[in-house]
Amino acid sequence: MALPTVMVLPMLIVVAAGIYYIYNEIIQYMSKSMVKNKVVVITDAVSGVGSECAHHFHKGGARLILCGASWDKMESLYDTLTSGADPRVTFPPKLVLLDFSDMDSMPDVVNEVVECYGCVDILVCNSSMKLKAPVHTVSLELDRNIMDINYFGPSTLAKGVLPVMMSRRSGHILLVNSIQGRLAIPFRTSYSASKHAVQAFFDCLRAEVEEYGIVVSTISHTFINAAVPSTPPAKPQGLPTFGVRPADLANEIMRTVSRKKKEVLLAHPIPRVALYLRSFFPTFFFAVVAAGVKDSAMAEQMQ
Repeated sequence: MALPTVMVLPMLIVVAAGIYYIYNEIIQYMSKSMVKNKVVVITDAVSGVGSECAHHFHKGGARLILCGASWDKMESLYDTLTSGADPRVTFPPKLVLLDFSDMDSMPDVVNEVVECYGCVDILVCNSSMKLKAPVHTVSLELDRNIMDINYFGPSTLAKGVLPVMMSRRSGHILLVNSIQGRLAIPFRTSYSASKHAVQAFFDCLRAEVEEYGIVVSTISHTFINAAVPSTPPAKPQGLPTFGVRPADLANEIMRTVSRKKKEVLLAHPIPRVALYLRSFFPTFFFAVVAAGVKDSAMAEQMQ
């Protein structure tokens, strides 16, 4: 007996959703198996994204080296990871105090990271400092601090682990970057400049180290929306949420490591459209952005 035509489309949707779910489960399983016994360094491990990554890699059996500026928070994360963990399939993480705003300490930090296991298989550069302010209010000291944390820190750490990766002719360096490394918007001058700089550094690095079997990946995402729960509640206002949840970004990091993807854009349609307009219709894009700044200034004057 043939199915009614009205039943065909819903069944196709259900089947497609089931296949997609199974595919994602397989990919997540493969991602975890790919990191087993690998030495993985995660910077700013106590942040939302860093913590999610730490849980994923730890469950996958990676030998974690967690880096952060707060020793107390790292110890708390250590306790969370090791509590109830099976010692037959997981390793207790090693902790390294790392503060990119203190660049003088970087040589010692690099040595400590490498000495933990004698090598590094995967480096996840996750640290970031954000700033939103009119350009004329930003001091030179703040400019330098942002460049230290967002550019000089990750690039210095990457250069520090390169010799051991090159000698073993393997490794994966992954930069968690912002879409503002590819698209500059007003009132983020210092932040966007630092993100453009680090994006260019890792793009250049990718070509230089490919012959050594080292993979360099960049993930450009929109703003991190830590307030969005894993299962967002219904929004009576009907307003979309354009932020990226830490859990989703961590899953994408795992997939990028597994598939060795070189570049990932994790953004909703509106930022993607803005990026395309900037590339193909720059004059129009500049006019729209300038108009937005004027409207914002006028709204502030009217308040």
